[in-house]
Amino acid sequence: MTPKIFKKIAVAALTLVLAVSAFADTIRLKDGSFIKGKITGFTGGRFTVVIGEGSRQRTLYYSADEVESIEFDAPGTLPAANTASRNVPSVRVVDNLPPARDTSTSNPRVVTTDTTASNRSQPPPVPPTTPRPTPLPRETAARNDQPVSPAQPIELNVKVLADNTANGWTHSGWVVKKGQRIRITGSGQVSLGADRSTGPAGRDDIEDAEKLMRAVATGALIAVIGDDNNEFIYIGASREFTAQRDGALFLGLNEGNLDDNTGAFDVKVEILP
Repeated sequence: MTPKIFKKIAVAALTLVLAVSAFADTIRLKDGSFIKGKITGFTGGRFTVVIGEGSRQRTLYYSADEVESIEFDAPGTLPAANTASRNVPSVRVVDNLPPARDTSTSNPRVVTTDTTASNRSQPPPVPPTTPRPTPLPRETAARNDQPVSPAQPIELNVKVLADNTANGWTHSGWVVKKGQRIRITGSGQVSLGADRSTGPAGRDDIEDAEKLMRAVATGALIAVIGDDNNEFIYIGASREFTAQRDGALFLGLNEGNLDDNTGAFDVKVEILP
């Protein structure tokens, strides 16, 4: 072989190698990425793809389920499948597509390094869910079902003197507001003089023309609201009433002459809620 002929053969071989290497198939995967390489086979439901050249050349394998489409730069057909596997996957093959879009705007993810099939078979990580705040414990049904305890009345314990101290009136220590409900209970015995005694209910058998409430028993427990008021209230042993005015609550005995009296009634005043 002459040197001239050998040179022509070498140039033709180099041209063929460059032409073959210039072709690269585009494999688009279902996760949105694509691979530039050469599909060299399809065996056992997997594509064999060679990427890179020389010492950087890698062989990758992709399951048919991972592949969305394949674009062959060199028009042709799918690589010959192994005769033992006749189930060629239904992969969309794209030939003579229009030029790809400018990747500077779409920025698709291009895989140019080895990504093993084992990594690809793993499902994408599930984004962590924000834990719901633990609801605060609700009030127990038993607590909700229990009746609300009514407000307790305000109680005052008063010694109501029977004599003429403070003009015969004992301040209860409470200033009444109009509309308040008041319950007063008296107990004990006092002396009315002349060897006579009585309890809070008073005595009907003792005449007294000067007593404050003519129709009420002598020596009975009575009350008045305010120091400028003559609207006396009969209490007796017990009475509950609604205040008709504002003012300090005073307690005393229904008798005209208190000079010879001794002792005191034990009185409980309750301001009801």
